[in-house]
Amino acid sequence: MNKHSIYKIGLSVALALCVQSCKIPAIVQPEPHTPVPADYGNQNGIKSDTTNVAAKSWRDYFTDQYLVDLIDTALKNNQELQITLQEIEIARNDVGFRKGQLLPSVGAKVGLGVEKVGRYTSQGAGDASTDITPGREVPDPLMDYTAALYANWEVDIWNKLHNAKKAAVSRYLSTVEGKNFVLTNLIAEVANSYYELRGLDNALAIVHQNIELQKNALEIVNVQKEAARVTELAVQKFRAEVLNSQAREFEIRQRITETENKLNFLLGRYPQEIPRDTSDFSASVPSVASTGIPSQLLANRPDIKKAELELAAAKLDVKVARAEFYPSFDISAALGFQAFDPSYLVKFPESMLYSLAGDLAGPLINRSGIKAEFKNANARQLQAMYDYERTILNACLEVSTELSSIGNLDKRYRLKSEEVTTLEHSIEISDDLFRAARADYLEVLMTQRDVLESKLELVETKTQQFNAITNLYRDLGGGWR
Repeated sequence: MNKHSIYKIGLSVALALCVQSCKIPAIVQPEPHTPVPADYGNQNGIKSDTTNVAAKSWRDYFTDQYLVDLIDTALKNNQELQITLQEIEIARNDVGFRKGQLLPSVGAKVGLGVEKVGRYTSQGAGDASTDITPGREVPDPLMDYTAALYANWEVDIWNKLHNAKKAAVSRYLSTVEGKNFVLTNLIAEVANSYYELRGLDNALAIVHQNIELQKNALEIVNVQKEAARVTELAVQKFRAEVLNSQAREFEIRQRITETENKLNFLLGRYPQEIPRDTSDFSASVPSVASTGIPSQLLANRPDIKKAELELAAAKLDVKVARAEFYPSFDISAALGFQAFDPSYLVKFPESMLYSLAGDLAGPLINRSGIKAEFKNANARQLQAMYDYERTILNACLEVSTELSSIGNLDKRYRLKSEEVTTLEHSIEISDDLFRAARADYLEVLMTQRDVLESKLELVETKTQQFNAITNLYRDLGGGWR
């Protein structure tokens, strides 16, 4: 085959590759279209401006030193956070791998081989009739000693490798935002559990006080029974009420243990007592949070930024998948020494070997696998876009829900406080009426029971108030700075 024929074949193949490249599907990259609202709707009296509590460090937001120390411990020991840090390391290594693909791969090779060919073959007959040097025939068998450097490089003419590297960088940054999202949730979980623990402490103190009041009432009933003013039934009813409150005490103690263990799990340590503020929890006042405007969520919420980076990576994946339709251009080279005898191995230039080749290769006929991967990349891109929109929508709704909760809990707490005050006054009245035989023991019992339930509900409302403020701080994107 002459050179002219080879050139024609090469030109035909190149033309076929170009024709196939013209049939590549176009890239369609839809953009998110869900607009961010101007405000969160029902603000419940909270002023809407650009001041945002999410800009505060969690150390400044939480003023209870016991809670600050617990969060510090959680950030050092929490296993979920450590797992997320390893995911960041994996993503960082993938970026390094993608960068390496942009550069030529260079290696060294040292080889030793032996070859014995048949005497009655073209190669064997040629070797037998050839002298390496005058009077020295080609050895049989023939040894082969090689020492060489070799290199391979895929020239990134379509930006396939560059886009793959950019996608890896976006995914690395998304894992960093994922870590920040874990941080915000971890801090909120620790704070909520801490406030729940303080609320349970307060509830336990209320039950203790109630038990003492009920015991005093039981003594009065016993005295009145001896005076034949009440029957044994009244005594048994009061005694049953004391037993009921004592049983509730152990129920609360169990909840305290469960909450302490939950906190210890978040802190990455085995069961132990949780140090905490022992002052009156009902006297604590939740801080007032400034929410800013919804568009600030795009910069403050780690989950939104993570979804945005995942969307950017998915768009680059589509470009990488599309580049697979184009022919790839590879360059390979080698340089070294090769001889049948070690003494000739460094003899220059006779033992020197070198090669340089360029390959242009691409799919011609069966491209169904490439098409399927391109379609998958497009589908994943749409998934990432919808996930981004959903994340923004969820963030706005979470903030709106917590704002509503804060306003309603504040109103509920004020009404519950008035209810407790009224019922405490009614206890005094019922006791006086009972002593004057103008009220029966059931009225006294029901009044004491109502007071206990109202006080416990008041404590529960106070806990919910602190949890709502903590959740709002988390939902606005605070805690990871």
